[in-house]
Amino acid sequence: MIRIGNCSGFYGDRLSAMREMLEGGDLDVLTGDYLAELTMLILSRDLREDPQAGYARTFLSQLRDCLRLALDRQVRIVTNAGGVNPSALVSAIQSVAAEQGLSPRIALVRGDSLGPGSHAYLGAFGIARAMSADIVVTGRVTDASLVIGPAIAHFGWGRSSYDQLAGATVAGHVIECGTQATGGNYPFFTEISDLMRPGFPIAEIFEDGSSVITKHPGSGGAVTVGTVTAQLVYEVQDARYAGPDVTTRLDSVTLRQEAPDRVAISPVRGEPPPPDLKVSRTRVGGFRNEMTVVLTGLDVEAKAVLFRQQFEAGLTRRPASLTWTLARLDVTDAPTQQQASALLTAVARDPDRRNVDRAFSNAAVEVALGSYPGFFATTPPGGAHPYGVFTAGYVPQNEPVHEVVLPDGAVERIPAPPTFQALEPLLGPPLVASPEPAAPGPMSPKPDQPEAALAESAQPTQPEPAQPAQPEPAQPAQPEPAQPAQPEPTQPARGEPAGSEPTPSWAGPSQPSGSDTFSVLSTGGGPQASPTRSRVGPSRAPGYDKTGEISTGGSRRLPLGTVAGARSGDKGGDANVGIWVRRADAYPWLENLISEETVRELLPETAELPVRITRLPNIYAVNVVIEGLLGEGVAYNARFDPQAKGLAEWLRSRHVDIPVRLLEEEAR
Repeated sequence: MIRIGNCSGFYGDRLSAMREMLEGGDLDVLTGDYLAELTMLILSRDLREDPQAGYARTFLSQLRDCLRLALDRQVRIVTNAGGVNPSALVSAIQSVAAEQGLSPRIALVRGDSLGPGSHAYLGAFGIARAMSADIVVTGRVTDASLVIGPAIAHFGWGRSSYDQLAGATVAGHVIECGTQATGGNYPFFTEISDLMRPGFPIAEIFEDGSSVITKHPGSGGAVTVGTVTAQLVYEVQDARYAGPDVTTRLDSVTLRQEAPDRVAISPVRGEPPPPDLKVSRTRVGGFRNEMTVVLTGLDVEAKAVLFRQQFEAGLTRRPASLTWTLARLDVTDAPTQQQASALLTAVARDPDRRNVDRAFSNAAVEVALGSYPGFFATTPPGGAHPYGVFTAGYVPQNEPVHEVVLPDGAVERIPAPPTFQALEPLLGPPLVASPEPAAPGPMSPKPDQPEAALAESAQPTQPEPAQPAQPEPAQPAQPEPAQPAQPEPTQPARGEPAGSEPTPSWAGPSQPSGSDTFSVLSTGGGPQASPTRSRVGPSRAPGYDKTGEISTGGSRRLPLGTVAGARSGDKGGDANVGIWVRRADAYPWLENLISEETVRELLPETAELPVRITRLPNIYAVNVVIEGLLGEGVAYNARFDPQAKGLAEWLRSRHVDIPVRLLEEEAR
């Protein structure tokens, strides 16, 4: 067994984590993941300004504090903190070591750079070859490779050890984002007693590729089937998780709570890797500026129309792209001014800085005394800033010159895998429904201590009589007739979202033209027909009655998150949301609920975008990928949550019909 810890999930993670992991218990290897798509853009900018920069400086700060400790404890360190200039980081480490009178053996993995802003995701066999060193520095490798490489070196796995490589890939994917595996960013966070400083995760990997995810005793957070599932479904595409060395079958993963803070991951199935490597391509896409003004109280729509007309008429230069968003955060008869206010934001983009520079934001201020009543902006006018664009590319596996510079200076070339398998999408097993609930499986004997409040929510205030399930007709079920939206009350109660104003036509001078866009974001009862009031039900399958029930007993309309967890993230311009339930008998309901139609109803932003759904029944999960939701990547800032971090929590807050029986069982 090899025991591999993590001390960083991103550039900017907790500085004390390296010392905490080295002092907290036994480790063989300590990894640190510092790179993401946005980070590569930031480090590329640093390198342009300073040829000795381009790496994660925080890692060097951590190592300055902990180098002697790591050497004394004989813990090897493997990190991708080299960023876009790993050789410069090696030189910086050597300087730090010399200052402390130390002589660590340092190895460098290189070859990911394919030109300015273009980096291939290298695999783990270069790291494996470098594991004779005390410190291994890489540039762009897959995040999981930081864990796979030490496991290859420890067990002597070969290129065709696909199942073992897949198992290490899963372990690496779980711990790569640090405390996201130990309770951080966890939807059921209120169930974790100590979340002040979650401990960083550890993977104990065995020769067959199976593993146990754990953490140091006494550290904060928790390791449960739920926390591991949350990270397992994070930033994945479908059931085939492709990497440079192996394609991992996520549909073969099973989890088991072995003991407190110990989750066992069973052996995993692997397949030969695809013939191409993924390439991260980042560049400056142009310049961006934005202004947000506050619309308070009455006539919000009319105020937005007036300001937009005045603002656009005052522009001396027309941006290539101008996007307007009205966020209806206001409520009727609000008890505070902030709750009575909506936000109107204009975002401009252009290849020419002059078209979106200070003159753009000045156009908002110049109308301040002659515009709508109560005008003020959230920030003073400012200048334009460059924005980044991410695109994914692919090159043949043998194109990058994958090399290892060993501690003695010798250079070895790492050959490409000898066998490939074309990557085919795998969306999981066919949708099959059963009228009878399945027995709880071995994966999760009991949920992770549900909230006490859930027990109350599981009890209907007005119990519905149980209705016998209706038999399905032989022919396919006919869709239900659409239910007309209920009209809003003319006088909403105090604190209800404001919704009495008609949606404007945006005709005339304020009509968007060219690449201009406008959207209204409502809190639920705003100026547009409220999406929260549309009745969203599951996609029906044989064995289900018209309400999507698994069995008799009625249903309650509650937030999806009452019984389901979710985590979301970004992959370039796409977003993923992994959704799961914690009981086997709830999974048939979930997989029938989450259809393309339902996703588009629950998340109206996805209405015109391609949606792909993958079923992962072994972990009671469904993964949703929404293509293009994030525009041209996180640095493009296509939406106010550019990395889709909160997308899952939005989805969990949407109301669906949940069988009462599932609520009762969840509350037990």
